[in-house]
Amino acid sequence: MLSKILIEMIETHAEELTLATLGDLRSSSFTPSYHRLASEKARNRVYTVYRDLGNWLADRTDSKIETTYRELAERRYHEGFALSEVIWALILTKKTLLEYVRNSGLSDSAVELYRERELFHMLEDFFDRTIYFTAAGYEHEASLHVDALHASAS
Repeated sequence: MLSKILIEMIETHAEELTLATLGDLRSSSFTPSYHRLASEKARNRVYTVYRDLGNWLADRTDSKIETTYRELAERRYHEGFALSEVIWALILTKKTLLEYVRNSGLSDSAVELYRERELFHMLEDFFDRTIYFTAAGYEHEASLHVDALHASAS
């Protein structure tokens, strides 16, 4: 039930959430690489995170998140993004969504306040997993690069 509510909120307001997150990415001193991205490319990247969240809420399996965010880390590594920037982008995406849920007026009663807390827990769980799998994928890609350098130096 809570997943459905959150999925509907994300689907209904995905563009608004994406634009708010993009504004944060473009203005944050922690994400300078994102400042240089073309607007449509940056928009698609943020929108994809919200879409992935909706998909994860529907099936709650880690395998798809793991694959998706390890691949994301590999792409960002090869694009020259610092891991800290990629993680901060995920954190900003989470903060935007948490703020939206908090301001959406879901908590007019004690039952709804409990529901909101459960939604926050689900969001935290998703973003904790994306950050972990992104970091693990980035570290793996960096180790492959280091191993290749060592091999060519030998």
